[in-house]
Amino acid sequence: MIDIKITDELLQVEKCFKRITSDHSGCVNIFVGTVRANNMGKKVLYLKFESYEDMAINEIKNIANSIKEKFNVRNILIHHRLGKVEVGEAPIIIAVSASHRREAIEATGYAINTFKKSVPIWKKEVYEDGEAWVSAHP
Repeated sequence: MIDIKITDELLQVEKCFKRITSDHSGCVNIFVGTVRANNMGKKVLYLKFESYEDMAINEIKNIANSIKEKFNVRNILIHHRLGKVEVGEAPIIIAVSASHRREAIEATGYAINTFKKSVPIWKKEVYEDGEAWVSAHP
């Protein structure tokens, strides 16, 4: 199963966990990216995410398909939130279930690293004294 979603709704870890869990999986590994209160010495009030959604969905599908080819995994979930995301909230959840932990952990790491390099989702940080578009790519 591959579950991909781009939404303006609050992402919930427990719902994602229930969605990805399988009786045939010995491990579920979940990456939750959260909005931090400080970046580069500035107080962050919130983030705002924008996307070219059709292209983003296609790129995320490519990542999920690549994971299926490279790793022995059962289920893949990649959800990203758009719009305003408050400090402490999750703009991204990636979950992978597999028979064994190594595959799930490696696949999750591959997913977030590849996502940040290729998916057209842009992040604006809003500070107390202004705002700035921040590179989503390392």
